[in-house]
Amino acid sequence: MRPSILDPLFAPATSLDGIGDKLARLIANVVPADLASRPLRVGDLLFVLPHALIDRTNRPGVAGAPHGAIVTLSLTVDRHQPPPGGRKNVPYRVYAFDETGEIALTFFHAHQAYLERLLPVGGAVVVSGRMEWFNSRPSMVHPDHILPADEAAALPSLEPVYPLTAGLSAKVLRRAIAGALARLPALPEWHDAGLQARLGLPSFAAALNTLHNPQGISDISPEGAAWRRLAYDECLASQLSLALVRARARRLAGRPLVGDGRITERIKAALPYRLTPSQQQAVADIHADLAGEKRMLRLLQGDVGAGKTVVALLAMARAAEAGGQSALMAPTELLARQHLATIQPLAEAAGLKAAILTGREKGRERQAVLAAIAAGEIAFVVGTHALFQEKVRFRDLVLTVIDEQHRFGVHQRLAISAKGDAPDMLVMTATPIPRTLVLSAFGDMDVSRLTEKPAGRKPIRTVTMPAERLDELVARLVKAVAEGQKVYWICPLVEESEAMELTSAEDRFATLAKVFGAKVGLVHGRMGAREKDEAMRAFKEGKTRILVGTTVVEVGVDVPDATIIVIEHAERFGLAQLHQLRGRVGRGERASSCVLLYKPPIGETAKRRLAILRETEDGFLIAEEDLRLRGEGDLLGTRQSGSPGFLVARLEFHADLLATARDDARLILTRDPELDSERGRALRVLLYMFGKDEAVRLLRAG
Repeated sequence: MRPSILDPLFAPATSLDGIGDKLARLIANVVPADLASRPLRVGDLLFVLPHALIDRTNRPGVAGAPHGAIVTLSLTVDRHQPPPGGRKNVPYRVYAFDETGEIALTFFHAHQAYLERLLPVGGAVVVSGRMEWFNSRPSMVHPDHILPADEAAALPSLEPVYPLTAGLSAKVLRRAIAGALARLPALPEWHDAGLQARLGLPSFAAALNTLHNPQGISDISPEGAAWRRLAYDECLASQLSLALVRARARRLAGRPLVGDGRITERIKAALPYRLTPSQQQAVADIHADLAGEKRMLRLLQGDVGAGKTVVALLAMARAAEAGGQSALMAPTELLARQHLATIQPLAEAAGLKAAILTGREKGRERQAVLAAIAAGEIAFVVGTHALFQEKVRFRDLVLTVIDEQHRFGVHQRLAISAKGDAPDMLVMTATPIPRTLVLSAFGDMDVSRLTEKPAGRKPIRTVTMPAERLDELVARLVKAVAEGQKVYWICPLVEESEAMELTSAEDRFATLAKVFGAKVGLVHGRMGAREKDEAMRAFKEGKTRILVGTTVVEVGVDVPDATIIVIEHAERFGLAQLHQLRGRVGRGERASSCVLLYKPPIGETAKRRLAILRETEDGFLIAEEDLRLRGEGDLLGTRQSGSPGFLVARLEFHADLLATARDDARLILTRDPELDSERGRALRVLLYMFGKDEAVRLLRAG
């Protein structure tokens, strides 16, 4: 049950004075939460935070007011000039003056009677708004404030500026936020007093009041105490909900998986190379987790080509030694088949069976695989989401491996745990994620990192080239193809669009086919799975030598003899994505190259991005730079700005709070696992406040 103290904030926003359904829909556009599934609430308005301040104390007089400045003027109304009969496109003007000069107050679509009441001829008024000068004549269009001179004290000296949307005025939004603030109940303090003092945080109510009624620019800074208080509240709510999910998952006690090492050693013996030190460490960590009483929840981070699949296979080998089955789930059928190609020969060398299950297997073939899984004859099952959504029955599923390209949230991870008897879980990601983001997205997991490239991998030479030198590049490729090399050519769009002058994959395919004929293939996301696989297979087998594609290739088939990748309009891609694409080459014996084609002129950020790629191949360094250059919204494939899943916390400012919140959450649940204490009950209020109520339901008592 939601604590009743929060009822005023969970009431619909339409319960506030002056807010109807239409206005609530407009305000929903500026609220940072995702409100697709529910109506706007009173409490949502509290988190619409100002990003700037207007200073209404600037009073330079009409003649001294510069163009474009926000000024406040004390005026006497001289005369009204309505538009000539019926001409609605002509503005209504009211002329007023002070001792320095005359100004026209300009209104479009005005009601004469209303303006005559507001600005009576001969009346003394105070107006505030943006100053404009045309042909040496001053004007103010739709002043923000108009007050009689004797009410001038009611004009705010500093006014917060909020995000707006078409049809929503600043005044209406400010009034709505003030109404929400007035409904804020006296909430219990959910922070430890010592920690609150150490971090210098005000109370929740004081922080909101400071942000919405600022007395100076520092009051609305993300680095100021008020914003940091709300950011810490949100970080704690986030970390607490992750910790509760983790505690629930751990409560479904795993069973110790121990083996004699026979299968593991056979697989290692069949590998054509030795494991790198970080692969060995990751395998040791995973085997230790599997042998424990608690369920394993581990994130395996490895750069492109760092050998995550082999680590996962050695985890699956331990599960097989303990007599259980493993399932590896990939985000696409293409990737599932690539994993199978790595796993199957190694499984056979160890005397085990591996099989694949995707949407493509049909009829008798499918039934045979399903029967073999149910009978426990298949040790390793590889597939897509189909593995968990369909009526797939395992005889004894003890380990799930998710290759998730972070398309997978905490709650899906819980759903997967329902298959089998609380199987251990290993999540793999090829996108190097900065440490702060690991905390925010995977705070419920232990982390292993693969930091080296497998033995024999050569560095990739990266060069930048302006699009004008395209002919020169194609001439070099003619020579490379004649020498037997293979080339990826990546474009940002499938078809040409008039809106953006980007070369599309289909156009580039057509121009290259004129030079290379049938040696050019094409792959993009709008093709069917079979067509895509066919294009990839032709490239892998060497029937085609140049594969033109969109970013579908990013998680594509492993082609060790591809040595050149050209990325067109490289300035349009994010750093992490460019790095992922580059990792498609450099997988074989020969030296490889990456050509970043750009269309000048390009901005400073794009320049820096391309420079970083030329300088380093370290995926983790690149991820940290990417976070610095554009915030973390894009890194996890979430919304364009702000932090993933956060209303007020900004990881570029508040990363330190996230780490503190993680420790705080773990300590809280060690002392009070059911949140039953006085502070625990206050923390339940916090979880509801920040939309983490699913976590409350995981509590036995909640």
